[in-house]
Formats: sequence, C-alpha cells, structure tokens
Amino acid sequence: MSGHRPFSDLKTGWSPERLARSEARKAKLANGLVSLEQLREGLGISQEELASVMEVQQPAISKLVRRPDMKVSTLRDLIAAMGGEMHITATFSDRSVEIGNFTASAA
Repeated sequence: MSGHRPFSDLKTGWSPERLARSEARKAKLANGLVSLEQLREGLGISQEELASVMEVQQPAISKLVRRPDMKVSTLRDLIAAMGGEMHITATFSDRSVEIGNFTASAA
C-alpha cells in the first residue's frame, strides 16, 4: 500500500457543499473514540474513494477498516490515505510519551 496517492488529490474534485459537510463531520469526530470505519464515514470518504487513493480494490478497504488487529505500517498508510497523520502515544499515570519509531520517516 505504499504507492498510494495523497488524499488531497481526491478532494480537489469535491463540491464546496461536500467539503463543508466533511469539515462538519471532522469536527464531530474530534471529541470521541471511533472505529476506523466510523472515521472513514465521518470524514465523508467512501470506500471506493479510499480504495482509489490506496490503489487497492474496494473489498480490501472493507476488510481493512473492520480488522481488529493490523500492522502499524498498514494503519499508518490507511490514516495517511484518509489525509491524516498517525502518532502513537504511551500514557502512564504520571506522563505521556510519543513513540517515535512508528512515524513515516522512521519506516
């Protein structure tokens, strides 16, 4: 999945109304814990659009967003294809630490 196109390429064809709906959905997502499928839907991205960005078939996206377990690199690629950036943080009782060896530049 490393050959995917930037999601911004796909959004260039969206109408102003669709962009506004997408922004409204993103604002709602900012405050809660969601599944990858809910995230995709909340961002207003169809499985077909995400498949196009990731250069895979739509059924692969359907399976991917419902998986209970996956490689960190796969999750990072999926988040990037949706236009996001992934950060992994370890939270302890007295501090939170971002783990750096899972970033795209470390891959």
